[in-house]
Amino acid sequence: MIGTYRTLLSPKLLTIKQRSRGGGSRTARRLLIGALGLLVGYGLYWGITRLLEILLMVEDLGPLLASKILSIGLLAMLGILLLSSLIAALSSFFLARDLPAIRSAPVDWLAVYFARLTETLVSSSWMVLLLMLPLLIAYEQVFEGGIGFYAVSASALIPFFLIPAVVGSAVTLLLVRVFPAARSRDILTFVSIATVGLLVLGLRLLRPERLVNPDASRELVDYLAVLRGPSSPWLSSQWTADAMTGYLEGGFDPFWLLLLWSTAAGLVVLGALLHWRMFSLCFTKAQEGADQRVRRHAGWRAYETLLSPLPLRRRELILKDTRTFFRDTTQWSQLILLAVLVVVYVYNIRVLPIRSNEVLQRWLVSIVFFLNLALSGFVLAAIAARFVFPSYSLEGRTLWLLGSSPVQTSTLMWSKFWIGAAPLTVLAVALAWVTNAFLGVETGFLVLALVTTAALSLAFASQALAWGVFFPQFEAENAAQIPTSVGGLLFMLGAVGNLILVILVQYLPLRRHVWSGFTGGEATQAVGWELGTALVLTLAVCGLTTLVPYVVASRRLDA
Repeated sequence: MIGTYRTLLSPKLLTIKQRSRGGGSRTARRLLIGALGLLVGYGLYWGITRLLEILLMVEDLGPLLASKILSIGLLAMLGILLLSSLIAALSSFFLARDLPAIRSAPVDWLAVYFARLTETLVSSSWMVLLLMLPLLIAYEQVFEGGIGFYAVSASALIPFFLIPAVVGSAVTLLLVRVFPAARSRDILTFVSIATVGLLVLGLRLLRPERLVNPDASRELVDYLAVLRGPSSPWLSSQWTADAMTGYLEGGFDPFWLLLLWSTAAGLVVLGALLHWRMFSLCFTKAQEGADQRVRRHAGWRAYETLLSPLPLRRRELILKDTRTFFRDTTQWSQLILLAVLVVVYVYNIRVLPIRSNEVLQRWLVSIVFFLNLALSGFVLAAIAARFVFPSYSLEGRTLWLLGSSPVQTSTLMWSKFWIGAAPLTVLAVALAWVTNAFLGVETGFLVLALVTTAALSLAFASQALAWGVFFPQFEAENAAQIPTSVGGLLFMLGAVGNLILVILVQYLPLRRHVWSGFTGGEATQAVGWELGTALVLTLAVCGLTTLVPYVVASRRLDA
């Protein structure tokens, strides 16, 4: 079975080996990836370290807050891993191009299960692992955990990543079995609706606003009880957090590691049994087609009317991309998950108790303003990576048709850019308006937020399209796999760097206003020249990061 397992994984391993071989352009590419990764990783490490150091200045409450932040962070990552596993499992177990050949060969079913589970695990967790490394290093440095902390973390994270991969694979198998025609459209819609309910229920049970609102507790003892209590005692994220924080606080309990590994092992066995009993029937049903036509209903006719002022070629290219988008279930279904992400994000901003303390209210609003800008910018970057970055690669074999047709590359580039930038900008402006209205920011800061998010949307759309042109993935089996490529990683690193630079150029002219009143001094209002300087610098940075990638990508297409 082990030999068959290695054989099934050998195509992926050979592909990775081939891409990792040396060469002038590839060496430069790896150096660029390494430099950007180290830069962004250090920025995250520095920010988390500063936050932990500030928390530890508060005796008794500081360590409890740091522990609670770790548990909530792991809970959020667990949700991301579960959703990623559902999408990756559908691709690995049912949509991969090599599955018909594997199913017709005398291959051990258990080896197939473990090979596909490994692919699901790697594709759904590698980016989350990269984001977790600065977090773990920051906790180790601040709490002085030593090499033992890394050993405990590795022992806890392996089952932490494995559990959602197994659960996602099993849930996907059950959904394919339940739906008669096994239409991926219905499956992903069902998953998305279930996700909405689970996330809303989880948020209501978790009530994260209690952590920053001690006034809501009648006594300090009640607030301490909230901090000491587990956020989600039945989830593996809490077990992982307990294992890590227990070691950092000197009270390590191996029970949490045993619980993680035994749960992961039991789920793997159950997943293998489900695969053995149901995969053959589910795979047969998954081959049935579904009607993927975009019908000419009233909404589509209105969309065509909206685009009618555009020139013929540009209008038809946009309509073509729109039809392609809605015919591909792995793309349009992500809109539902995107809506869930936006709702959860707005909800978290809505329940922030920043007005519980009148003395610190204005200072908290200023700090949360920049935090909201950072988080919303990261959400926009993730959306651009998912929808804009794959747009060029999805052309695939139709590129020869576009190249031989009387369509200039500038027209193709224009249509690709605006079909991603326009909806992204609308979403960004709406998100900034709603969240800053909940925060109650001043009019000048509201205008700054609206302009910044719109400018960042254009910059991210341009950068995502440029990286997609330079790093196309024509061999990808579906659109969900394209953003996990090297080009997708480079885009995310560059987008995070762009976001950090925008926040920095805004913070520098506004720092006097942000920190005034915090140390007991008189609170001051932001003057016009400070807001104007921040706005001009933001437009300059975003304009540069929009035009340069767009021009470079256009020249690449011309060449």
